[in-house]
Amino acid sequence: MQIQLLPSSFDSHGGASPAQRLTCFIIDDRVSVDAGSLGIALSDAQQRTVRDVIVTHPHMDHIASLPIFVDDLFGELLEPVRIHATQQVIDLLKADVFNDTVYPKFDQLKNAQGHVMQYLPFEMRREFKVAHLNCTAIPVNHIVPTVGLLVSDGKTTVAFSSDTAETEEFWRVVNQSKHLDALFIEASFPDSMEGLAKASKHLTPASLQKELAKLTHNGMDILAVHVKPAHRDKVIAELNQLNISKLRVMEPGKIYEW
Repeated sequence: MQIQLLPSSFDSHGGASPAQRLTCFIIDDRVSVDAGSLGIALSDAQQRTVRDVIVTHPHMDHIASLPIFVDDLFGELLEPVRIHATQQVIDLLKADVFNDTVYPKFDQLKNAQGHVMQYLPFEMRREFKVAHLNCTAIPVNHIVPTVGLLVSDGKTTVAFSSDTAETEEFWRVVNQSKHLDALFIEASFPDSMEGLAKASKHLTPASLQKELAKLTHNGMDILAVHVKPAHRDKVIAELNQLNISKLRVMEPGKIYEW
């Protein structure tokens, strides 16, 4: 399984910056988990192969360029872009984004080949199929309806915490998996901003460490994501001080493989 965190910031030379402002993971060049930078950072080849998008929650940094992605491909789509989310999140996308005010109701529009976008609701805690992947969505503790994900291709299994504060059910489900190759977990703010982290339901390095104590799997890669750019250096320093084996900050643009 190959997973890439798409870049969402660019340096003065136009190259990808390590700062992560938007969230979008690409799995095997086929499936996107969230869509923050989906419409601005895909390669030409990935634009031709990514047709399934799992939306964990409707915050802007996770859906920002989803409308642009569908818009850019409108005329050439041979099959619809499939949006996988809970019915609650789908209803929010319909009301607040694809509403003919912010952006067209793409699920109701067609090109010469047929529909260009399709909503596919999934249920919490029940396994569902996305392309070649088996996925399970687990509610996590954020300020809007949000799911974490357990994702497997039959050989490799990974977990995404999505945006969350302290949570319980996510870890119970992950621990029930036979094995775990990688964990993608948020670490948004430094420890000195614990108050803001709790109010916005995010993790700091200290609270991340407490969450990892709930994990019974050992030896997997642990990749910290969703690090706020303004506090990136401080958060990285604090994560390093934890001395947790195989914990590192995920690099946007880099392809990781398990």
